[in-house]
Amino acid sequence: MTGHMLRANEFSAADSPRPLSPLAIKLHPPGYLSAVKTLHTPPSRGFPSVALDCKLVCLPRLAEESWAPAGVCVSAFSSESGQAKDTGFQRKRLAVFVSGGGSNFRSLHEATLQNKVFGDFELVVSDKPACKACDYAKNNNIPVAQYPHSKVLDSGLSAAELVALLRQFEVDIVLLAGYLKLLPNEVVQAFPRAILNIHPALLPAFGGKGYFGRKVHEAVIKSGARYSGPTIHFVDEKYDHGSIVAQRVVPVLPHDTPEDLSARVMKEEHKLYPEVVAAICEDRVFWREDGVPLIRRSWDEAEYY
Repeated sequence: MTGHMLRANEFSAADSPRPLSPLAIKLHPPGYLSAVKTLHTPPSRGFPSVALDCKLVCLPRLAEESWAPAGVCVSAFSSESGQAKDTGFQRKRLAVFVSGGGSNFRSLHEATLQNKVFGDFELVVSDKPACKACDYAKNNNIPVAQYPHSKVLDSGLSAAELVALLRQFEVDIVLLAGYLKLLPNEVVQAFPRAILNIHPALLPAFGGKGYFGRKVHEAVIKSGARYSGPTIHFVDEKYDHGSIVAQRVVPVLPHDTPEDLSARVMKEEHKLYPEVVAAICEDRVFWREDGVPLIRRSWDEAEYY
């Protein structure tokens, strides 16, 4: 990996079209840049400014136009006449955690580009920075950070550094899309009711540590369950444990293989996750007194699910 190691004191406001604190972001085409040695985060989300020594952040080359101008960014979509209409929603800043192929990440990213989701991916975090999902991010000029820190490669971030980086990118919502590591408590506590995960079975069944990928579908078939499907839930300090926000049901057929069931569930995942993230970005998620989240179908319909 090629790149130029920048220190915080090498950063100047001229390096970016919008003000940034000294997370050293500078363009060095082609390939990647490495940043930072010293990271000063601005006060945000009620937290004071923090100075940290960071190990390594791998970022792809960024185009100047990928940076939004300072100020409020309001989403818009094209009407049939081709004219843009103001939706009235401020676009949310999204971060996604991945470990593999990233099919859910891709479906979500496509939804943001089509303005079906009023948000923008600002950062990708992975424990496997060489995975296909990270390749997709780099090809789309989305910065990639490594977490957790790898002793073998001597790269990646600590939990405290990860929280600082998410604050630096002013992330509003964190999405897990096939991320196989347990999220650190520091991140969970820093983003209450703002972290979502998708799981390929109907929780609370077939969830928890060790239940991921093919293993989930094998367990569903072996159990004799007649139905399965994706679950989207808010994230807490445990694997696949947190308030369920949405589910979609598919049949388990008599002669299904794990691959058959996986394909059927994944098809629904790619529909459901963008729907839920769209609701979050439009502030259509409400909490009952007992702590159960409900989604309002649209602002034009007083119907919840």
